[in-house]
Amino acid sequence: MKCLRYLLPALFLVALPVLAQDVPVIRVDTRLVNVPVNVTDAHGAGVVGLSQEDFTVKEDGRTQKIAIFEREASTPLSIVMAVDTSGSVLSQFKVERDAAKKFAQELLRPEDEMDLIAFSYEANEMVSYTNDWRRIDDGLKRLAKGEDTALYDAVYVASERLTEAKKDATRRRVLVLITDGGDNSIRKEIGYQKAVAEAQRAGAAIYPIIVVPILADAGRNVAGEHALIQMAEDTGGKYFYVTQKQDLKTAFAHLSDDLRNQYLLSYYAPKRGQDSSFRRISVTLNDTDLAKTLSVRSRAGYYADAR
Repeated sequence: MKCLRYLLPALFLVALPVLAQDVPVIRVDTRLVNVPVNVTDAHGAGVVGLSQEDFTVKEDGRTQKIAIFEREASTPLSIVMAVDTSGSVLSQFKVERDAAKKFAQELLRPEDEMDLIAFSYEANEMVSYTNDWRRIDDGLKRLAKGEDTALYDAVYVASERLTEAKKDATRRRVLVLITDGGDNSIRKEIGYQKAVAEAQRAGAAIYPIIVVPILADAGRNVAGEHALIQMAEDTGGKYFYVTQKQDLKTAFAHLSDDLRNQYLLSYYAPKRGQDSSFRRISVTLNDTDLAKTLSVRSRAGYYADAR
């Protein structure tokens, strides 16, 4: 026994280098692409109950094998709420704050996280990621009136924060924008295209809540509103108009329902070399009759070099 005790370490010292040399190292380079999908009927109501076999996912026109499918997705959420604090929006923010507080309180689960950003002349983080709605409410109470609306800066900064969210394989990333629309900041380092590209790199779905106090206002920024609508369409999100203060609660309720009624379709991206190209995604229904009556909404694509 004494001899064996001293012999064993020596044997391992000899064997370990041999094992390290003889066993090949296999590296697998795969990328799981998550595609949250909403299906709605002619009235805009969410349609649930569909199965994996009802969908086809294509990347750049080529059908992909669905690796993960979730009906009424319960996967974790990372949400950045970005609030426009310019005078035209903040003037009615008592109602907005209450609606945003209720949204965080009812939506956040232990596995979720929310970040709060305020933007006017520039974008500033008020509350870092948390699943405690009370911290979000504290941040909402500290919002102060600012000048200008650096909307595209806010989208860019919020998207950067979403790239720093938790890295669960099937985590959904959402950007909620509360604004009256339009970027009137004198700083033009970040424009529409750069902001949307950053959101797409982050895999973020943009949900603008567009506050329009006076529908017939001659100074209303219609072009800015159209830009927000296009952002939503490009990223698989949805926009909501708010013309009355009480509509804010309704908008947040619809947003919450939209996230709860999503399907999650995930596939492994085909390997085509390292590049930074934009790869287009399309999701369709296989049943032609269903496709005629239902609408499918999903992200438009992703960048191959996304983080």
